[in-house]
Amino acid sequence: MSFPVSRDRLLAIVNSFAGRRIVVAGDFVLDQFVYGYPKRISREAPVLILRYWKEESLPGSAGNTAANIRSLGGEPRPVGVIGDETGNALRDIFRSRGIDTSGLIEVRGYRTPTKTRILGGGPSSIKQQIVRFDREQTLDADTRTRGALLQRLRRAADGSTGAVISDYGYGAVSPAAIGPLREELSHGAPVLVDSRRRLPDYVGVDAATPNEEELEEAIGERLGDSGARLQAAGSQLRARIGCRTLLVTRGSRGMALFAEDGPPVEIPVHGTDQVADVTGAGDTVIATFGLSLASGASPLEAALLANFAGGVVVMKMGTATVTVTELREAIHADRALLT
Repeated sequence: MSFPVSRDRLLAIVNSFAGRRIVVAGDFVLDQFVYGYPKRISREAPVLILRYWKEESLPGSAGNTAANIRSLGGEPRPVGVIGDETGNALRDIFRSRGIDTSGLIEVRGYRTPTKTRILGGGPSSIKQQIVRFDREQTLDADTRTRGALLQRLRRAADGSTGAVISDYGYGAVSPAAIGPLREELSHGAPVLVDSRRRLPDYVGVDAATPNEEELEEAIGERLGDSGARLQAAGSQLRARIGCRTLLVTRGSRGMALFAEDGPPVEIPVHGTDQVADVTGAGDTVIATFGLSLASGASPLEAALLANFAGGVVVMKMGTATVTVTELREAIHADRALLT
């Protein structure tokens, strides 16, 4: 299946990402990865012992969205809360990448949510995730913290060309952010949302990017393999939220686009459906989709670019980002989706 969109048009949109200022308001998470080589089976229990190799920390959730916007040439403006030494580590990572951290508020007694993954594999093989443990804390913000967040949100939105709300359920953002963003953003700037548990509450955003499981939860119905159910569910949720565009990510089955000015469109996955790691792929999708819409792309053009970006990032291990060069290469290499 090909779409009536040219490579030159998509490349022109990608070129316009540079310097595009996008607010990223939401829950900031630190993703930790600990790698090891298989050593032997323990005598104490039937478990694998790994010989430590290395570890790394990367921005997760809203942080990964901001990191992807940056790697694509945009200027993310993160707004949220951090705390403890994990928050300091996250802030240092942002600063090392040239990301403005003035919108991050440090809250005493709050620990930045941290997801630690243990991976093992031979020196020349792909490292497989063995177990993950999460250290989670929901923000119980007082009036003062909420007021400070609102102030940072307004400051970041002033003059920005778009905004992404990344709600992972840790309490740093809510549907109440929509109003202030509308008031301060540049005229016509799109507001997008990615919400794990309360997407239907974000009435009035311009676009949303749920995965298929989140779509099912939002409408209270299992979709199975039915294309008709998928189309009905997507149209229903888009109307319920009142958004112009809904982009549903479907893993190896690609994406489904629901826009107000046309019928639903199913977009096949870019590249292979045999992925290496889906960690953070949704963050890459909304970062690319948001940058594209903020750059004047149509919903279909933005969806195709997000599909290319997602296809690139799932072939990387860990919480990864896509670069401008990689996105351009994917557009040039495509022989299936573009005319």
